Amino acid sequence: MPGKANHKDLTIIGANTDVWGNVATGNFTHVDGNVRGDMDAKGRVVIGERARMKSNITGVSITVGGVVKGNVLASERLIVLSTGLIIGDVITRRIQADEGCVIHGKVTVCRSDSEWQSALSEYQDARSVHAALTGGEAKNV
Repeated sequence: MPGKANHKDLTIIGANTDVWGNVATGNFTHVDGNVRGDMDAKGRVVIGERARMKSNITGVSITVGGVVKGNVLASERLIVLSTGLIIGDVITRRIQADEGCVIHGKVTVCRSDSEWQSALSEYQDARSVHAALTGGEAKNV
């Protein structure tokens, strides 16, 4: 069907799965397991209620129902469900935060492409400075 993702564009990290390392995915990603490493998704990301992530997450549309310790960059939309917990900064164009969720960090909502580019540039600069000061990769700045 046109407009539908095929199975090659689907990534599932199941409830009994532990991933250590960075993850790059295609069109749709669903996480119910544990991830320690940054995630770069080219499409929609759903973090299930049982998921535990120590990751910086980049995606188009991100839904958080579990625990994310890291920064979240959603180029279109971020939805944080009532069971969701984010310990880190957020950059997005639109946000929906359900009653009961927790976001502990700076939230930046960009209304234009120029605001989005500026926020991304500032984020990347902060990560680079942190990496230079610590002598390694910047994590969860």
